[in-house]
Parts: sequence; C-alpha cells; structure tokens
Amino acid sequence: MNKGYRGLWLLLAIAFVLFTLLSSFGDTDLFGLHLKGSKMADALFADAGNEEKELPADTLEQEVVKPKFPAPLDTAAQTILFVGDSMLDGLSPRLSAYAQQSGHTLYSVIWYSSSTEQWGKSGRLKEYIDQIHPTFIFLCIGSNELMIRDIKEKRTQYVKDLMAEMDSIPFLWIGPPNWREDTGINDMLQSNLPEGSFFLSNGMSFERRKDGAHPTVASAALWMDSVARWMPEHCSHPIRMDFPGDIKARPKRIFIHQPEK
Repeated sequence: MNKGYRGLWLLLAIAFVLFTLLSSFGDTDLFGLHLKGSKMADALFADAGNEEKELPADTLEQEVVKPKFPAPLDTAAQTILFVGDSMLDGLSPRLSAYAQQSGHTLYSVIWYSSSTEQWGKSGRLKEYIDQIHPTFIFLCIGSNELMIRDIKEKRTQYVKDLMAEMDSIPFLWIGPPNWREDTGINDMLQSNLPEGSFFLSNGMSFERRKDGAHPTVASAALWMDSVARWMPEHCSHPIRMDFPGDIKARPKRIFIHQPEK
C-alpha cells in the first residue's frame, strides 16, 4: 500500500478513536465544536459479569405448587391416628369399620370438650405421633369453638402448631357439624389448612341427639360415609376407604381424656 494512503488511514483511525472516546464520556467542547455524549462508555465498560436484571416484584414471590386432583390413591395399609373432641364418639366406630375393611389399623384419641387451643398448647398430638407412628391422621376439632369471637386472631396459631406437629404426615381435618351459624371457625380452618386436607361439614343435614349438637350414631355413620366418598376426588392424599357395609368395628385402642386434663 502507498505510504501516503497508509498515513491517511492512520490519521483517520486516530481521529475516529479520539472522536469516539470524547463523545462517549459525555458532552464535550473541542476546538470550538460541541460533541454530544453518545452513552457508549456505559455500554463499553459495563460490568460484563453482572448479567442479572431486576425482576418485577410479582415474579419474586415463590410460586405455590397446588396439588393436582384427583391425587393418586395410596393403596398401602395405613396406621391411622384419629384425634379430636366428643364428635369422635359417633365418627370413630364408622371409621373403624372402614379401617377394618381396607386393611388399616386405627387408634382413636378422644379429648372431651377440647379445642384447637388446648390441642395446640398441650403438645399432646406430637406425643401420640411419637408413640403410634401413624402414616395418616384424621382430626375432628372445632365443635367447641363455633361461637368464639375473633377466632382467626385467637386460634390460627394453634392450627399452625398442630400442622407443625404433624410435619409431613398426610392428614384430613373434618370440620365441625354446625348446628348454628359459626363466627368463623370453618373459614379459619379452610384458609390455613392445605388444599385437599379439609372436609367442610357445615351445611350437611344431621339427625341430632337430645343436646341438639351431636349427630346420632346413625347420622354420624352417614357423615363418615360422606367423608369417604369425598376423599378419592378431593383429598390431597387419598387412602383406601373401602365401603364396609354394616360391619361393626372398634379401634385397636381408644385413648380418653377428660375436659381440662
């Protein structure tokens, strides 16, 4: 290449580099000329290793994975723990029949006049879990809390405590059989328990004992039949609940606790 051309190209290259550097660092006056910044420095000297971009706030929240229904049926023989208040007097015999028909072993713990507060404070559920090592848990607690004011503020923590005690053991909480409008016990339970782990009993029709609250033995059996029919399509962890017909059965063991004890 002609030396004259090489010199010209060199001069043009130097001018281009000088122009680029000056304009990239902001507005500059040079030899009476005003060079407007091109923001090139921001691009040239950006931190190449910092490729993370700020995400919208709604994408930062952890996505909640909801269970798919119907969930797979667990066909294994279960060790079932059934805990709750006096409603177990009617429910437990019928669940015993389902357990016997399906190859399960049932243990029932009846704590008369108990509430979510008493169960949550006592640690009693964890004691029975450590003793029996259940693979599935039924609960029926809440019948004595239909009229508690501000129940969400007063009892939510106890429900969470009970869930923590159960840890990863699958469970189903059977809601109270309302005989009058409640002040929020069902809403509190439904809003805190995982999807597919709460059976809403409110709204069902029951024949009641003389106290007007407890279902009769026959009505309680139909109540448990409803739970069993609901489980395959709606429970997050359905277990075998083969219809027992007229079979009469009892739990392998029943633990009784009186009020305040």
